[in-house]
Amino acid sequence: MTICLTLLCATAGDDTSETIFDDDALKERGLSEAGATGAALPRYSVAVRTPSTRCARTAHALALETTPEPALRDFDYGKWRGRTASEVAATDPYGFSAWLTDPDATPHGGESVRQLCQRITQWLNSLPPDMDHALAVMEPAVTRAALVHALSAPVRTFWHLKVPPLSTVSVTSRACRVRTCAA
Repeated sequence: MTICLTLLCATAGDDTSETIFDDDALKERGLSEAGATGAALPRYSVAVRTPSTRCARTAHALALETTPEPALRDFDYGKWRGRTASEVAATDPYGFSAWLTDPDATPHGGESVRQLCQRITQWLNSLPPDMDHALAVMEPAVTRAALVHALSAPVRTFWHLKVPPLSTVSVTSRACRVRTCAA
């Protein structure tokens, strides 16, 4: 049987400030945009989400009943959690640069890009073959990791994949191999 999994990137946090390495708060505008997106989504037999507040609120705004999936949790940012990218770049420029260019780097003491990609690959490979059409509301990093696997791309491409808020991509799996398909 074929699995068709739609990945939906959670709505953005407060766009008046820089990205924060954390589960930052959502703006009401983002939530209303999610509501409009939700009206256009088809129904799915299974809907899961990253166990973050941002993904829970996005799913709620989409009027979806989702189950939190621990394996889909966001990056472990280690000691960078709660800080902005600018703060990290200013206080740890070499570590920040290494993290963005070396998929095995963990200068923050958390999780590397490769570790995140491996965790998401394991989850994708564990999907039951009778899942049919499913939806996963994910953090941008988790969506990128799933796309790296689906495209059989090198882990170094992780930072080159753009996943705008509320964007969707569908992937199918046949014989335990996930690949992209037209949505």
